Amino acid sequence: MRLFVLIATEKEHDKEWKVIMFLYKKDIAPCFDDILLVPQKSNIQSRHDVDLTMEFGGISLSLPVIAAPMDTVCDVDMCITMANFGGMGILHRYMSYEDQLNKSKFLVNQNVGFGVAIGSNNGYLEHAKHLYDAGVTVFLIDTANGHGEYAIKAVYDLRDNYPDIHIMAGNVATQQAFMDLAKAGANSVRVGIGGGSACTTRLVSGHGIPTLASIMDVEEWRSETDNYDCAIIADGGIRNSGDMVKAFAAGADAVMVGSLLAGTDESPGDILTDAYGKEFKHFRGMASVSAQNDANGRVSVAEGISTTIPYKGSAVHILNQIRGGLGSGCSYAGTPSLKYIYQVAEYVVVSSLSTSESRPHAL
Repeated sequence: MRLFVLIATEKEHDKEWKVIMFLYKKDIAPCFDDILLVPQKSNIQSRHDVDLTMEFGGISLSLPVIAAPMDTVCDVDMCITMANFGGMGILHRYMSYEDQLNKSKFLVNQNVGFGVAIGSNNGYLEHAKHLYDAGVTVFLIDTANGHGEYAIKAVYDLRDNYPDIHIMAGNVATQQAFMDLAKAGANSVRVGIGGGSACTTRLVSGHGIPTLASIMDVEEWRSETDNYDCAIIADGGIRNSGDMVKAFAAGADAVMVGSLLAGTDESPGDILTDAYGKEFKHFRGMASVSAQNDANGRVSVAEGISTTIPYKGSAVHILNQIRGGLGSGCSYAGTPSLKYIYQVAEYVVVSSLSTSESRPHAL
């Protein structure tokens, strides 16, 4: 994805390009609202003609969207729906080992493409063996800080024991973290720390990088390296299909979402009704007090919230909207395939006022 700048002469253009790129890369870490993609000449007649397929690490997704392993987002029903739409669900780990194993066996028997989240604490290799024997081929090492030595060790251990599986790791925010996990044997890495809608890591710890900036940074290293074939999973801060298009334009191979799919029929949890007849469902971050208490975790400082969101109906409607939005994004970029958008996309840096202008403001 290239920064688009309007300058008078070629000589001035070269000078200005270097100055702006230096300032933007080093001093400003952009979030999704800080940029807009530049509409380009296109011969695509319909967004339905766009091929959205992305392939990485033995996985092929005709809708490269992954449901996050959160206990108010992705369980068996969501895994099935995501697979039916060409995406993928990651079965969360906030349940007993026995429950997760039984659900995994059910999904394997149904021939559903899915992944399973596991921790990196004691016993994870034994648990992984049972899942592998049951037919699971995609494992997510689910950690808050994917650049921890324990997380890197878990990737090494799983790769040594199971050379044929897909290992997803993360979350990370830097080139070095991505590189360390790729070297350890990860096929894909979740990129983004602190941007989740139910995450308070940045407020609590003061740490984090805007997800879009992290993707740009990681892709810069990856584009210069031929030794490691590791995919970027954009995770955090993605609120709509427009943010997804920007993530793919920055170099992502897939996006992971939580709140977008929460509150649907397929997400775990009951539909609740308040005194005014309004329907809603619970949604929480997995580092929230309630989630950790339910999992018998030790919470000294919570890094997530627990809340309610409006009931949305079936996730099918949301996935259809996402599919249409991604197709529309490729059409505006002038590419018939999502996998090429990184090569052709251009962007401009915008002011904070553009956020208001971008939203409907007729009312």
